[in-house]
Amino acid sequence: VQLQASGGGLVQAGGSLRLSCAASGFTFDDYAIGWFRQAPGKEREGVSCISSSDGSTYYADSVKGRFTISRDNAKNTVYLQMNNLKPEDTAVYYCALKAYGRTFPGSLGDYAYWGQGTQVTVSS
Repeated sequence: VQLQASGGGLVQAGGSLRLSCAASGFTFDDYAIGWFRQAPGKEREGVSCISSSDGSTYYADSVKGRFTISRDNAKNTVYLQMNNLKPEDTAVYYCALKAYGRTFPGSLGDYAYWGQGTQVTVSS
């Protein structure tokens, strides 16, 4: 099982980025996928998640209205469109597979197979 996040970069406040999470090694359609981020000195936090079945989505309050998660099952890829970026969005962004638990979006411990992450830096 592998998940690889990409698409990060340096952007000015108010700008946009689209992150991609390419997955392989498992039946992609069967699993929810989540996006998380970790800023220096802070704990990893959930950003957004998309279910496997009905396309249900979850967003952290801090990103609601600015970020949009989507998935393309034909390409085994989940996207995170990030608009109106703020300096506080600066972090390493990771995607992970929801491997455990039945609730959605579940908790951090429900997720596994973390990729290397992609750095997002938003300048003011």
